[in-house]
Formats: sequence, structure tokens, C-alpha cells
Amino acid sequence: MKKLIYITLSCVLLLVVYSCNKSQTEFKKFQNGKELIYTGAVGNVVTQPGNLRVGLKWKSSSDPSITKYVIYWNNKADSQVISVSTKTDSIKTTITGLQEFVYSFTIYSYDAKGNNSIAREVNNVKVYGSVYASTLLNRAYNAANPYVVHNDGSVTLNFKGADTSVVNGNTIINYNNAAGVISKATLLGKDSVVTLPSYQSGGKVTFQSSYYPDSNAIDAFTVTKADQFPDIFVIAQCNKALFTEVHLPQDVSTYESGTSISKLWDGSNGPQGYPNIFHSDGSYIPHVLTFDMGKSYNSLSQLEEVGRNCCNNPDQFEVWGINDLTGATTTLRADNSGWKAEAIAKGWILLKSVTRSDDGQAALKVDLLSNPPPIRYIRIRVLHTVLNSGYSNMSEMTFWNRQ
Repeated sequence: MKKLIYITLSCVLLLVVYSCNKSQTEFKKFQNGKELIYTGAVGNVVTQPGNLRVGLKWKSSSDPSITKYVIYWNNKADSQVISVSTKTDSIKTTITGLQEFVYSFTIYSYDAKGNNSIAREVNNVKVYGSVYASTLLNRAYNAANPYVVHNDGSVTLNFKGADTSVVNGNTIINYNNAAGVISKATLLGKDSVVTLPSYQSGGKVTFQSSYYPDSNAIDAFTVTKADQFPDIFVIAQCNKALFTEVHLPQDVSTYESGTSISKLWDGSNGPQGYPNIFHSDGSYIPHVLTFDMGKSYNSLSQLEEVGRNCCNNPDQFEVWGINDLTGATTTLRADNSGWKAEAIAKGWILLKSVTRSDDGQAALKVDLLSNPPPIRYIRIRVLHTVLNSGYSNMSEMTFWNRQ
């Protein structure tokens, strides 16, 4: 019995050895007698879209036998070879000459004997071009408050916040500086304001934005056409050194010679006390006073009025202007109900009606009539004072012109 068992086990062992040898031989025959060897496969690939090109990068394989990588696309009709001569942490390349399309790429690694890795497929890779660029719009400016003019001659341009649906690049601003030299400024993609260090008033300002298709993109795309920024005007103070008094018929008189109309442009700062003020006589209100700014201003835009440091300050008054006094003299007193109609008939323009709700002391700055005609002569018609007296007192008046 033991002998029979021994013979049976021996036969089974021979069959197993024979079967294994036969399978190995057939496998090698299937592989043309060669053992199949794979090189280290490519890991995760980061794609970087661009303008008719794409960047690809991945972490280097730890397989020291790799001598090159080959990238295929267009069903392997096109390819790019990346030779590996030294060990680096990552592999990156740029594939150029592409169309604006969605591509798939296949990447293999190879050793010196021609053994390759398992394929790494990279699908749905977008490549951008002129069609994408044609959809882009320049950054929108803040229409409610497009710019701020500063006293040093610089101008800040205000844009709307960055569009979070795209990756904002820079916006290039083209303008002429105060010396007339063509200049550029850059609004960064993350910012909404940019300051022009100096600016030539009334000059044309254009801007052109760029965007990235996504945060990994290697190219920014510029909007095909620049847009024009709203007209910018610098506000300049009128030269008080040119101002002189004018005394037209029915104009108010002064309290005394030391409180004349010229006190309104003596350069005093803040509410002043007697006698460093204009102080009218107390005959009647409404009353009017007139002065010459010394030159014609084409776009008179703002007025600042400062009252006396105590009393008789106007809380209601009108600002009138005209460019030539020829035929402009009114015959009615300013307290006459027909005065306003006569003034208009004589060519005077109402630049502003001012009403103050305070005690009239502090400086109050107001905008005048938009797009006024040229103005040289000013008339202030005082309608009411805080004390409701017949007197009116003021410390200073300053005018600005839009250049």
C-alpha cells in the first residue's frame, strides 16, 4: 500500500512540473521569447492651457532607467519626445502649433532598450485662441464715480471689482501725462483703483484688459480692442489775484471801507472776525454785490463760501454769472420781485441757488451749473441771513474752474 501511495504522489508531482514548464514556454512564445519589462509610469499630469499651445508637467518617476518620455496626440499622428539626461524633480514641456480645440494626450516613459511604461491618458485638455479672446471684455469702470482728481495733479481711476468668473490679468492704461508725454499705468488684476502720477487735463485715456483662461494658464489673453475712459477734467482754483470789485447800480454798499467786497478774496483761512470780513450796510435784503474775476473761465464748476465767526451769515443766496457787462446792468433793486426776470433778460446766468441749514460759519463747497457758458463777472444775491437782519457778513469766497 505504501509503495502504491509513493508511486501515485510521484506521478502527480511530475505532472505539475511538466504543466508549469509548458506554461512558461508558451508565455515566452507569446512574447516572442522575450520577458516583458515596464518602465515607471507617468503620475498625475498638470495641464496649463495657453494661446494655441499647452503646458504639461508631472513629477519625475523614481525609475532610474528612464531615458525619455514621448507624448502622443491626434491619435498618435503627432508626438513630442522629451529626453532625460539628468535627474530632476519634475518634467515639464510645452506643446505648440495646436488649434483652438479640446485635446487628449498619451504619455509613455522609455528606457534605453526601448521598454515603455503603461500609458498615461490626459483627456479634455482645452487649448485657447482667437475665438476665446473675442469673448472677452475690458474691465468695467465705476460709472458712478469714475475718477478722483488730486491737488498734486495726479488722478485716481476707479474700476469695478474683479470678475470672479475669470482669472483677471492686468489692465494697461494709456494716457498723456501733464507734460504731454505718452505714458502707461497698470491696474493689477486684484485691484480696482490705479493712480496716474500726473495727467494732462482733458486728454484721452484708454484701457485694455487681459485675462487667463484658468489659474494654471501659461498665457494671458488681451481684449481685442481698447476702450476709452470717461473724459477727465482737472479742477483748478481761480486766481484770486485777478479779482477786483465792481459797483453796478443798485449794488449793496459796505458797512465801512475796511469791510469791502475785496475781503472775500484776501486768502483768509476759516471764519474771520470783524473787520477782516465783508460787511454790508444794513439797508435791505435781498441785496446783491458784484465782482470781476479778471479773466473768462470756460467751465466754472465749484464755489466755496466761508461765513463770519459769529453772525449775519447768509443761509440763502444765489450765484449769478456773465461774461461781458455790456448791456448787463439791472435797474431794479435786488429785493424787487422782478429782479430775477430782469437779470435773466440782461444775460445773467443763475449758476447756483444755495441754502445752508447751519449757522453759516463753516466752509461750504458746492457744485455750480453743469456745462456753463464762459463766465467772468459774478453777482452774489443774498436772500436771507441766519439772524434775518439787513446785514450780510462773509469771510471768503473761492471758485474753481474745470480745465
